[in-house]
Amino acid sequence: MVSAAVWDIGYLFSAALFIFGIKQLSSPKTAPRGNRLGALGMLLAVLVTLSRMYSEGIIGWELIVGGLVLGSVIGAFMATRVEMTGMPELVALFNGFGGGASALVALSEVLDRLQESDIPDPGIELYVIWVAIGLSGLVGWMTLTGSLVAMMKLKGGFVIPFSGKWVRFPTWGPSWLNSVKVILLLGSLGLILLSIDDPSNSDYIWGIVALSSLLGVLFVMPIGGADMPVVVSLLNSLSGIAAAFTGFVIGNNVLIIAGSMVGAAGLILTFIMCKAMNRTLPDVLFKAFGGTADKAQLSRTKVGSDPVEVAMICDGISKCVVIPGYGMAVSQAQHSVKEFADLMEARGAEVSYGIHPVAGRMPGHMNVLMAEANVPYEKLIEMDDINNEMAEMDVALVIGANDTVNPVARSGEGPLGGMPIINADAARIVVIIKRSLSVGYAGVDNDLFYEDSTMMLFGDGKKMMNELNAAIKEL
Repeated sequence: MVSAAVWDIGYLFSAALFIFGIKQLSSPKTAPRGNRLGALGMLLAVLVTLSRMYSEGIIGWELIVGGLVLGSVIGAFMATRVEMTGMPELVALFNGFGGGASALVALSEVLDRLQESDIPDPGIELYVIWVAIGLSGLVGWMTLTGSLVAMMKLKGGFVIPFSGKWVRFPTWGPSWLNSVKVILLLGSLGLILLSIDDPSNSDYIWGIVALSSLLGVLFVMPIGGADMPVVVSLLNSLSGIAAAFTGFVIGNNVLIIAGSMVGAAGLILTFIMCKAMNRTLPDVLFKAFGGTADKAQLSRTKVGSDPVEVAMICDGISKCVVIPGYGMAVSQAQHSVKEFADLMEARGAEVSYGIHPVAGRMPGHMNVLMAEANVPYEKLIEMDDINNEMAEMDVALVIGANDTVNPVARSGEGPLGGMPIINADAARIVVIIKRSLSVGYAGVDNDLFYEDSTMMLFGDGKKMMNELNAAIKEL
C-alpha cells in the first residue's frame, strides 16, 4: 500500500501547476504556456487519482487506460474539428461538461453511501458532506443544462433527432419567469435542508437534480446574444464552484483548490464583462436586453460604396484602425483583415486594432481570432486606449460590429444606454462592412451607418475584404 503522503505530494505539484498556469494566463503572450501548464496539472491530478484508486483495488488498469484513451480521443477530435466561429459554443459545452462531471461525482457518492448505509451520525460531518453534495448537485446540474442552452443559443438553434429539422432556440422571458426561477432556487435549497434532516431518503436528491436542471434552462433561455459573453464567463465560474463543492464531498484537496481558482477567476471576469457593458449581473440574469426593431421597421436608407472607392480613400492615409465584431468571425475574414493591414503598412500607414471587451460571443473572442491570423499582440488596443486615439485616425474599418460602435449608447437611453462603445465616429472616415443595415442584438438602429463620413460596403465580410485588398493592390 502506497503511503497517503505520496498522493498528497502529487496533488501539491498539480495545484502548483494550476496556480502558475493561471498566472501565465494573465497575458496573451504567456497564455499558451499557461494553458499547457494547466493541462499538465490536470493530467497529473487525474493520473494521481487513478493510481490511488488502482492501489486501493477500486479499479483496474483496463478502466484507467480505457478512460484516458477514450477521453483523449474525444477531446482531440472536438478541439481539432471545431472552427474558430464555433469556439464560443465549444467553450460553453466544456463548461457544461465540467459542471455535469462534478454533479455526477456527487450523485455517485451519495447513492453509494445510501446503498451501503454509510450515512454519518447527526452532527458536523453529516452537515458538511450533505450540504456539499446538495450544493454540488445544485450548481453542477444548473451549469450543465444552462451551458447546453447557451451552446444552442450561440449556435442559433438545434436539430431535432432523426428528423434533420433545424429549430431556432427561443429567447423567451415573460416577467413572471423571474419569480419561477427564484421559486426553483429556493425549492432546491429547501430540498438540501430536507435531505440533511432525512439523509436516507433519496427522493430529495433526485428532486435537487430535477429542479436544478430546470433552473439552468430557465436562467439562460431569456438571455440575449449581446449578454452571451457574460453568461459564458459566469457558467465557467459555476463549473469551478461545482468542482470545489465536489472536492469537499470526496475529500479531494486538488479539486477544492482548482475549483476555487476557476470559480474566482470566472467571477472576476464576469464582473469585468458586466462593467464593459455598463450592466450589473442581476440585470443580465433577470432583465431582457434588446429592443424590438428589425429590418422591416427600418425607415432610413444608405447608398452603398464599392471596394474601389474605399481603396482610393485608403490610398495615402497615415493612420487606420480596424474594429472587428462577431460578423468577422462568422465570415472567417480575420486572415483577409490581416492581409489588408499588411498592404496598408507596406504603403506607410500605421494600423492598429480596436478591441471591445464584449465583441463576439465569448470573452476574448476577437483576441483569439486576431491571434489566429498572426496579428501582433501589441497592435490589439483595448477600448479605452483606442478611444483616446480615435480622433487621429484617418480611417476606421468596422467589420461585422454593430452595437459596440453605436453612438446611441452615449445618449443614455434605450437598451444600449450607457454602454461603453468604441468611438468609431470620431475618425475622419468610417468604412463599415456589413451584409445590410439590419440592427444588432440589442435591436437598436445604428446612427453611425447614416453619417456623411460613413461608407458602407454591403456584403459578406470575407468577400468584401478580399475585393478591397484586390483593389488596393491595383492602385
